[in-house]
Amino acid sequence: MTRTAAWLACLLLMTSPAWAAETTVTGKVYQERDGKPGRGPTDPGLAGVQVSNGERIVRTAADGSYSLPVREGQTVFVIKPDEYRFPAAANGLPSYWRHYAPQGSPKLKYDGIRATGGATRNWDFALEPAKGTDAARNGFEMLVFTDSQTASRQDIGYYQRAIVEPIIGKHPARLGTTLGDIVNDDLSLYPDINKVTAQLQVPWFHVPGNHDLDMDAGNDAHSLDSWRAVYGPDTYAVEEGGASFVFLDDVVYDPKAKPSYVGGLRADQFTFLGNYLKGLPRDRLIVLGMHIPLFDAAPGRETFRHADRARLFALLKDFPNVLVLSGHSHTQQHYYHGAAEGWQGSKPLHEYNVGAACGAFWSGVKDSSGIPDATMSDGTPNGYAVLSVKPGGDYGLRYYVARAPDDYQIALHAPKVLRQGAYPAWGVYANVFMGQADSLVEYRVDDGAWQPMKRVEQPDPRLLQENVADDTAERLRGFDRSPEATPSPHLWRGALPTNLPVGEHKVEVRAVQGDGPTATASTSYRLQTAKP
Repeated sequence: MTRTAAWLACLLLMTSPAWAAETTVTGKVYQERDGKPGRGPTDPGLAGVQVSNGERIVRTAADGSYSLPVREGQTVFVIKPDEYRFPAAANGLPSYWRHYAPQGSPKLKYDGIRATGGATRNWDFALEPAKGTDAARNGFEMLVFTDSQTASRQDIGYYQRAIVEPIIGKHPARLGTTLGDIVNDDLSLYPDINKVTAQLQVPWFHVPGNHDLDMDAGNDAHSLDSWRAVYGPDTYAVEEGGASFVFLDDVVYDPKAKPSYVGGLRADQFTFLGNYLKGLPRDRLIVLGMHIPLFDAAPGRETFRHADRARLFALLKDFPNVLVLSGHSHTQQHYYHGAAEGWQGSKPLHEYNVGAACGAFWSGVKDSSGIPDATMSDGTPNGYAVLSVKPGGDYGLRYYVARAPDDYQIALHAPKVLRQGAYPAWGVYANVFMGQADSLVEYRVDDGAWQPMKRVEQPDPRLLQENVADDTAERLRGFDRSPEATPSPHLWRGALPTNLPVGEHKVEVRAVQGDGPTATASTSYRLQTAKP
């Protein structure tokens, strides 16, 4: 090497960013048997388990050992295989990751990632055999939350009483997820909300949202340091019952932009996803969990970068069984991506944008228990979803309203009284929470013939009624008033007949959706005579 070349090499070394320097971590993935912390002499190594640094993926050797390059700021994690589960950490969350951050985070308002030191050996991870390992044959259920968005401990109390407590021990879920906005900017609340979620005793996996960011971070690279200190990698995969769940941070932070974030993915995430998909059978069900929807949530504005979406779609196009789960909107809808969005798969790509656990940010009039109504702007009450994974790459979805009976799937609005003989200009409205454009929604009056209802894109009259009540009230009806009603994508209308006898008339509505049970609801209205 010439003197000039040596000088240039030295200069390059001095000016290279710290994260560019790689080291190697080693360890074992083992089966926990002795019930004691750490790998004991009776805990055998597990072969063929995938371990990743967020980009590369390696498989463990016959004795469970692995070797993996890692850079400053990366996280090493295990991709849980079928028929196993992660032991729980002290905070009740799955224990499956370890940060490599010798220097720790820059100074942030919240804790960030504390310096981990430079140790690179004995990075061991435990797995336990899952209970009831017939999930691949018989299917299983997954709890899906999004936007718990707690801004205070009072909000965490609402989350506990409205969402968590009513379902403790009542769902046979094998895993659960919260799709971002776990809290509402106050990241010190993570331990408190985790204690509540852990009461479900379900392995829980989290996705970051825009309200989980370190807003004082100087760039996107450190914008999730406080979130990652608690929850681990922001992009990772979990396998369960013949399905693959890929959880993705899709919030790109730019403190100089307005707004300061946009939906999108980083280069390292594409690298990880590409490497992971290489090893999957084409017919496997792939479920992507993210916060910001892939569709543009605001007309005329690119809320998820289209170039990133096209790159993601290119990776997924050869997989026929793909489902996207997203949050962020505080409304609920089904969206099918096709050629217009750049999707080139064999059938449209289904994205289910899940209704928020906090509904409309824990707003609205409080009930007798002191919990806010929280109905969202599209008329969907707050709640959560259940994903049913079925054999052969199939799945089902169902939404559950907080603290309501399981069969509450339709909300009705109808006038209380109409004039007999009046022009039938007034109707019954049915907000079918899981309704889609092709849902069959019908109604009948007084056990008459079933008639189709017409899908209408307009605000739900139930919420409009709350808006008027808030407007005309002399004082606040709640801490925050209900949201302004927006056109609902799952609202149907049927005209009410006025040529019936004077008196009360029963109205029944039913909605048939996919292979799920038929949802039903009923109400009534009265006909009266009136003099001119």
